[in-house]
Amino acid sequence: MPTKKEIQFAFWMSSITTLVVTFVLVSVNVGYTQDFIFVWIRSWCIAFVLVGLSILFLAPQIRKQMNK
Repeated sequence: MPTKKEIQFAFWMSSITTLVVTFVLVSVNVGYTQDFIFVWIRSWCIAFVLVGLSILFLAPQIRKQMNK
């Protein structure tokens, strides 16, 4: 089970990273259209969940493999 610090780290890391990446990708691929904010927020929510779960559950496994 992830510790409180690991959960906080996953939250902030996934929030900031996905916010920037989705903004850039939606800007490049969709442009600043009338529905830009909706597309960006929807993309960010999906990315946030996927990256947050990856940081929480895949990162420890990768760390174990790297330390062998």
